[in-house]
Amino acid sequence: MAEIAQDQPSQEALLAKVVEIRGHIIDSLILPRILDEVMDLGGEFTIQAIEVGRQKHEPSYARLEVRAPTREILTGILERIERLGATPLEEVDATVEPAPRDAVFPPDFYSTTSLDTEVRLDGRWTPVQFPEMDCGILVSADRTSACCIPINDVIKGDLMVVGRQGMRVLPVERPRTPSPAFAFMGSAISPEKPKGVMVADIAEKIRALRQEEKNVLVVAGPAVVHTGGGEHLARLIEMGYVQNLFAGNALAAHDIEWAFYGTSLGIFLERGEPLEGGHQHHLRAINNIRLAGGMAEAVRKGILTKGVMYTCIRKGVPFILAGSLRDDGPLPEVITDVIKAQSAMREAIRKGVDFCLMLSTMLHSIATSNLLPGHVPIVCVDINPAVVTKIMDRGGLQAVGLVMDVGSFLRELELHLK
Repeated sequence: MAEIAQDQPSQEALLAKVVEIRGHIIDSLILPRILDEVMDLGGEFTIQAIEVGRQKHEPSYARLEVRAPTREILTGILERIERLGATPLEEVDATVEPAPRDAVFPPDFYSTTSLDTEVRLDGRWTPVQFPEMDCGILVSADRTSACCIPINDVIKGDLMVVGRQGMRVLPVERPRTPSPAFAFMGSAISPEKPKGVMVADIAEKIRALRQEEKNVLVVAGPAVVHTGGGEHLARLIEMGYVQNLFAGNALAAHDIEWAFYGTSLGIFLERGEPLEGGHQHHLRAINNIRLAGGMAEAVRKGILTKGVMYTCIRKGVPFILAGSLRDDGPLPEVITDVIKAQSAMREAIRKGVDFCLMLSTMLHSIATSNLLPGHVPIVCVDINPAVVTKIMDRGGLQAVGLVMDVGSFLRELELHLK
C-alpha cells in the first residue's frame, strides 16, 4: 500500500499508510498505545507482520497498515503515533526551510518531543542533539547534524525541519531492571506504595550513578526547608550526591532564614512554634545577604555558615535560582528574567544530567521536565498527588512518583546514602 501512495496518488492511497515499530514494544505497552490512538482518533488498522522477542533483551517488530476515512484524520493519527515510535515504511529525506525571521519558525515546522529523535538527511538517519519538547529542529548548513532549538534562539535563515517526513522518534521503553522502586515507573499514583523500599532503591540508584561519575540534578522548593529537610539536602550535597540545583528565590531565602534565625516562615523548625515577629525573618535574611554583596560573599565573610546554599557555594555545586512575581527581595543571585533563567537551565542540562530529583515544587518541576530529555529518569516527591501526577504524565515510563512528606523522604534518603 505504501508503494501505491508513492507512485499513484489516488484517493484510496491517501487514506492509508504503512508504518513499522521496533524495540520492546510489547512489555513497554508501546504497541497497545499505538493501536488505541488509531482507534480513538477514528481510524482502523491491519497488523501485516509481527515478531515478538522471546527473551527480555530481544526487541520486537510490528508492521501496520493504518487507514482513515479522510486525509485530515489520517494525518492526525500519523502525527500522534509517530511520536510513540511508529515510522513510515518508505524512507524519504526530511524537508528543511529557512526561518523567515529571528525568533520565528517556518509555518509548517516540526514540533519536537523530549524523546530521542532522528532526522533523515541525504539518505542518512542523523540523531537530533539535545532532545527537548516544544522546540524546532535546526539542521546545519552542510546537512550533517541537527539539534533541538527553542523558538527564541532561531535566527533568520536558519534551516529548520518542516513537515513530518524523514523523521522518526525512538520511544522510551520500560526500564529492564529488577529494582523495586523503578518497577513502579509509569504506574498509577498512590500514597499507599511501599515508601521504605522505594526510597532505599532510589538511594542505591543514585549511589550507582555517582560511582560512574554521572550527574544528579535536584529541583527543590521551599517546602524542603519548611519540613525540616534542608539540613538533609545540605548533607547530600556535602556527600557529593548533587551536581546541580534548580530552585527559586523562596528556597534560598528560607534556607538562609533558617541558617540565621532557626526559623522558616517565622516558625522555629526545632520546636514547630511560631515566633512573635518571625514573619520578618525571611526579609531580614535577604537584606543581610544583600548587605554582604551576595551569598558567595556572605559565605566568604563568614556571615552565612550553614544550609543548602552555603554548602552549594562551599562545595562548588552550581545552582540556578529562577525568579517569579511572588518573590520578596529577591536575593542578588536570583535570575529575574524568566527567558534568561530558562536558557541557563537549558545550558546546565545540556552539559549532562543523568538523574533528576524533583522535591515539592510544582512549577519548577514542570519547567525542568519540559527541558529534560525523555531518557533521563525522574523521581518526583510531593505531598500533593496532583503534582506528582503532572510530572508523571510528562516523564512517562522514566518517572517515579512518591506521595509523601519531602522532609521525611530526604531524611530517609540521607540515612540510606550514608
